[in-house]
Amino acid sequence: MADVEMRICGLMMDPITNMPIVVLKDRANKTVLPIWIGVYEANAIALEIEKVATPRPMTHDLFRNLLIGCDAWIERVVVSELRDDTFFAVIWIEQSDGAMMSIDSRPSDALALALRLDCPIYVSEQVITSSKLSPTLNDKANSEELRKWLENLGEEDLGQYKM
Repeated sequence: MADVEMRICGLMMDPITNMPIVVLKDRANKTVLPIWIGVYEANAIALEIEKVATPRPMTHDLFRNLLIGCDAWIERVVVSELRDDTFFAVIWIEQSDGAMMSIDSRPSDALALALRLDCPIYVSEQVITSSKLSPTLNDKANSEELRKWLENLGEEDLGQYKM
């Protein structure tokens, strides 16, 4: 199965669980994928969306600086698997000699790095299909308020959701 290029379209708080959700949307605006993440991870994403400078490097900034210092870059990140209602991701790093390396990651960390390094975000088609079939994820995403918000996301929504 192929990977679908997506972008972070916003952050929100789940009105039922009060947990942060990062919302991914495909380029054609046909597919929306909500991923529930931790508060600290959401903060790391929100800081970059809002372009807030911190007095000292945060962990994701440190990782970005290490990559740049080692003459490597993130080629792309992929939300690659959904297992037991948990999303998994892979960060693809390219070194200056062309060697590629894959690193297992939580999606929230991969997305925070993708924002900082302006690299593409992909989601496996299998993950998109599995997320639609997951009873737990469907229960979370079926609250009326959340469903309406996800359906009506537009470009202007990016960056308006501070954590």
